[in-house]
Amino acid sequence: MRLSRVIRSTTLIASFLLLVACGTVPEVSDSDGAPTKVPDVSQVPDAVPKVEPRSKYGNPRQYEVFGKSYYTLASADGYREKGIASWYGTKFHGRRTSSGELYDMYAMTAAHKTLPLPSYVEVTNLENGRKVIVKVNDRGPFHDNRLIDLSYSAATKLGIVAKGTGLVEVKAITPGATKRTAIATDTEPSPVKPAGSAAMFLQVGAFSTRNRAEQVKSRLQRDITDTVRVVPLEGVQGTLYRVRVGPLASVSYGDSLAAKLVGLGFRDSQIVVD
Repeated sequence: MRLSRVIRSTTLIASFLLLVACGTVPEVSDSDGAPTKVPDVSQVPDAVPKVEPRSKYGNPRQYEVFGKSYYTLASADGYREKGIASWYGTKFHGRRTSSGELYDMYAMTAAHKTLPLPSYVEVTNLENGRKVIVKVNDRGPFHDNRLIDLSYSAATKLGIVAKGTGLVEVKAITPGATKRTAIATDTEPSPVKPAGSAAMFLQVGAFSTRNRAEQVKSRLQRDITDTVRVVPLEGVQGTLYRVRVGPLASVSYGDSLAAKLVGLGFRDSQIVVD
């Protein structure tokens, strides 16, 4: 669901977003989906990164959706994350995005919860190796465990339209940088795994002691039949012990398992992609 329809805030910026969402919307279907006549998007070019001014209305410092607060990043430089991509199409075609631009499902664009608007990112489908470059000009997705919402064309080129979701890596692109340094990173990036090797896990928590992590693991194993692991992560401030369930068979199963864990008292679990 787009930010411009659901954001609740007392700021003038948020008020503007709510107002533009109420405008006239051309040819919007009752439910979201692909166009009736499927176009050939193979010749649609990737977005071309360029230096642009920040959106006047799309970058509130903080905003709230469905009771959850989000904080807009000061810069896209160094951003790199793996997660689940979804897509949006006919229902929002022609409507204003959070940046004020009209959403065009045939353009190479995307929505993200925290990247500055506009930003440019390279999105890689970790299951088939396909890559696209899109312009981030909207807010979302606000479904739990989703990282980025792609336009219909971008999702089609990545091969995720039929399934509805895909495992992706999202990397920020610095406009004007050379090809070698276009992807801005704070540290040396870890190599991308071969297509098809990505796996999903439900991370229940990360703890500073192994003893606490093992306690959580034991409790989970009493309530679910899935494999539960404690996975250490070395960091500059010490070792974190992550409690993970999986690998998961599908995104939908991960969503249902996360909902089940809420009922068991684990409210902060999230799907992670490795």
